[in-house]
Amino acid sequence: MAGGFFSMEHPWASAFGILGNIISFLVFLAPMPTFLRVYRKKSTEGFSSVPYVVALFSCTLWIFYALVKTNSSPLLTINAFGCAIESVYILLYLVYAPRPARLRALASFLLLNVAAFSLIAVVTLVLVAEAQRVKVLGSICLTFSMAVFVAPMSVIFVVIRTKSAEFMPFSLSFFLTLSAVAWFFYGLFTNDLYVTLPNVGGFFFGCVQMVLYCCYRKPKPASVVLPTTAAALAAESAEMELPLAALDAVAVLPSCAVPVLAELQKLEEAVGSPRKGGVKAI
Repeated sequence: MAGGFFSMEHPWASAFGILGNIISFLVFLAPMPTFLRVYRKKSTEGFSSVPYVVALFSCTLWIFYALVKTNSSPLLTINAFGCAIESVYILLYLVYAPRPARLRALASFLLLNVAAFSLIAVVTLVLVAEAQRVKVLGSICLTFSMAVFVAPMSVIFVVIRTKSAEFMPFSLSFFLTLSAVAWFFYGLFTNDLYVTLPNVGGFFFGCVQMVLYCCYRKPKPASVVLPTTAAALAAESAEMELPLAALDAVAVLPSCAVPVLAELQKLEEAVGSPRKGGVKAI
């Protein structure tokens, strides 16, 4: 095999490796607006640290796999960047999160990124024969990646239950689907099933999310001015057939903010909490 940064046996592998790196770079930067808001407000606003801790663990696993396998520069470079950016996100979270959330984040980090990764590294390097290390480590990466790709099922069920795509950004689903396509072909052209197989699931769930977004996307409703007198209120409510709960509302506020990254725990809380009314005051 010839030398070079993205040298592969198949010429298309290099192209898909570069494409996968570019798209994954954009995906890793997706939570940036969330953490800029955290920095400005000096508060995590109830956001969960779990997606970032899990993403960091995934990146370290794939770096380990790329180092053991060798000749996997695209995997190595993008996951090294992912480790750096996810570490920054977690550090900002630890700085601005309240004490209980900070302790939970630290516990998750130590359990997953220190204890679990150390156990995997020791077992792979000490107990597994060198000829079998790529197979064992690849199987671990495959299993974890499939679990991560199945996680959006929670979002899918919420969208179907609420008949609203409000909490499922189309742009994120689109780029994750493109990323899955790029890495699928990279794995295909390098004969790496441990990269190819999980991205089949990623492509499938990404397409499902985009279809659901198109089915349940709702245009922003026009703002309604609330009447200022009781008589006018009664007349308007009769004409518009407002639900009774809306008659007591002064203004509708979102129950909580949802970060750019698919934070499933936060999403469930947001959808599970009832809104205060159905009419927006201006």
